[in-house]
Amino acid sequence: MKDYYEILGVNRDATLDEIKKAYRRLALKYHPDRNPGDKEAEEKFKEINEAYAVLSDPEKRRQYDMLGAQAFSQQYTQEDIFRGFDIGDLLKDLGFGTSDIFSFIFGTPSVRRVRFRRIGEGFGDVDFFTEASRKGQDIETEVYVTLEEVLNGTERTLQLRMPDGTQKEILVKIPPGIKDGQKLRLAGKGGPGIPPGDLYVKVKILPHPLFRQEGDDLYLEKEINFSEACLGTTIEVQTLDGPKRVKVPPGTSSGTKLRLKGLGLPKLKESGRGDLYVVIKIRVPKTLSPEQRQLVEALQKAGL
Repeated sequence: MKDYYEILGVNRDATLDEIKKAYRRLALKYHPDRNPGDKEAEEKFKEINEAYAVLSDPEKRRQYDMLGAQAFSQQYTQEDIFRGFDIGDLLKDLGFGTSDIFSFIFGTPSVRRVRFRRIGEGFGDVDFFTEASRKGQDIETEVYVTLEEVLNGTERTLQLRMPDGTQKEILVKIPPGIKDGQKLRLAGKGGPGIPPGDLYVKVKILPHPLFRQEGDDLYLEKEINFSEACLGTTIEVQTLDGPKRVKVPPGTSSGTKLRLKGLGLPKLKESGRGDLYVVIKIRVPKTLSPEQRQLVEALQKAGL
């Protein structure tokens, strides 16, 4: 895989100024103007531009350092890498007149002529033939998932109509721990163009008949009788992992939360899971039999 630090010849803790100086030196060395017809130098010129586009951008560099070269290349397309990268200003810094050179880097067909001129001794004019680029339209859609799917992750196959009228089938992988309203970005899966637009998939979590979600934690209400609250009991509760038995200590009051550690939802991009809280509600009967009324009255007399 590409090691951008090695391509530019800098240490992994290099400052932005050190990275910029390394790029300037290599760009002048491998620029096509100095190496006419040299395909190897041309590829090297593309490589150093790609490396600089990542390492000069704080967020892209952070992602590259965190993910590693292989995972970064799987998550970021070449269009992602160069998005927001102002090559024009960078080449002006080297003394070149500039225009769109993305097509040169991406290797797209040539349809219009752009001339770059190096101001200074020892450089002539160099011509590149590039294609006028027009970024494809970004598209947004929604998918609905259950809490069970949030627990394990899932997939959806979407049938989408593109802005040009064509139909496209796209597989979307929804990771465990996705949050309600969170958007997944599928780079280059939007409308056609150079570069293609992106697809944004907004995930909506369906209401669950038992659980209420707060972040990575789940809440479940469970009713018990007054006598069980006074004396303590063991109850069976449903979890996303199946039924579990839970001890209710004596003297439990209504509203008490019993914590079941690690039985909530997965933490997105982190290890571990949230917790499940069983919220105890004391059941008060609406009607009493004569015998039950006598017992309650006796409890009342006893100060309960």
